[in-house]
Amino acid sequence: MTQNEKSIPVIIVGGGQAGLSLSWYLCREKVDHIVFESKTACHSWDDERWDNFCLVTPNWQCELPGHPYKGKDPHGFMVKQEIIEYVKGFVNSFNPPLREHTAVTSITRHEAGGYRVVAGGETWHTKHVVIASGAYQDAVIPGYASAIDPSIFQVHSQDYRNAAQLPEGAVLVVGSGQSGAQIVEDLFLEKRKVHLCVGSAPRVSRFYRGRDVVDWLADMHFYDLTVDNHPLREGARDKTNHYVTGRNGGHDLDLRLFAKEGVGLHGTLETIRDEVAHFLPDLKQHLDDADKTNADIKKSIDAYIARENINAPTEAPYVPVWEPDGSNTPLDLKAAGITSIVWCIGFRPNYRWIDVPVFNGANKPVWHRGVTDAPGFYFLGLPWLHTWGSGRFSGISRDAAWLASQITGKDVPVA
Repeated sequence: MTQNEKSIPVIIVGGGQAGLSLSWYLCREKVDHIVFESKTACHSWDDERWDNFCLVTPNWQCELPGHPYKGKDPHGFMVKQEIIEYVKGFVNSFNPPLREHTAVTSITRHEAGGYRVVAGGETWHTKHVVIASGAYQDAVIPGYASAIDPSIFQVHSQDYRNAAQLPEGAVLVVGSGQSGAQIVEDLFLEKRKVHLCVGSAPRVSRFYRGRDVVDWLADMHFYDLTVDNHPLREGARDKTNHYVTGRNGGHDLDLRLFAKEGVGLHGTLETIRDEVAHFLPDLKQHLDDADKTNADIKKSIDAYIARENINAPTEAPYVPVWEPDGSNTPLDLKAAGITSIVWCIGFRPNYRWIDVPVFNGANKPVWHRGVTDAPGFYFLGLPWLHTWGSGRFSGISRDAAWLASQITGKDVPVA
């Protein structure tokens, strides 16, 4: 060990719900550890969500360890401030050894075994490292965005807050995943003219045959399905989340209905050149694929209802309310009055500060249930780390308990 190097058995990188969930279990097991957070605990809920953000999963799925949802609306959807209060309540429910405003800048293998971690200018030696910093570090904005006329305001979804933040005029939203679809609705409800570049994200109905689809899927044990047993296996981790909303009690987000009511729909954005947007001719395919995914989920629910002989109301099949005309005309941004672009095309993970052989040729971490081939090196809070709920309020406790068991070498029951 080098001079002034400190030692601790476990270091957790990231003070969001994932890292703090593991900390909760380690505190319960009396394991000495520290949690490094570059900003503040669970800051993303406050700093990286728009004002009208709400959960898209029902409140009853909020099951952080020792801190389940106890409100009066288990089948409702917490809005932003309620989510912030929920996660702050979790942090305050125990005394995590948390170091806020302390970024980890380097992790390397230690010559004495274990790992050397540099954080906040200090050097630590540890046997166990858990990367719980998430998969959403670097916001994706295409390179050609820098060539767009600076008079057109550009913002990534993590920095979008509300319609008033944008200059007057029409808005181009790029990307139709959960964030993009919900931001389109947010802008549309504020009477803004919106154009949406539709991607390959699937959709799901909010309610079907008298219940929230999430309730049906929970009864069908979908949320217990592990990535090892998923039809796509590890490919499930690359799938875009289904778009739906919990706003105002929850409802479908039907892009066809948006179009019928005045939103301009376009195919995948290919490029913007000289303030003219060019699209791929795939709008109809994306809309049809999203509807097929939704229909397939409904069919699986129908089969479950029939198999279990459940008395449930019937529901007519979905009928598309709008069809594209097949044109693929480029969009002149200024002629269309577009003064803003909201980029909703996701994030890339940033692991450049980790010099440990836990990545594949595509620089993606390789693990099984969060455990890598490097002894004592783990990941937590990533999509489909083990199940659909990995990284979400609904499944992070199970993943954290499992990693706590790997660290302690004994069975750690889920709270």
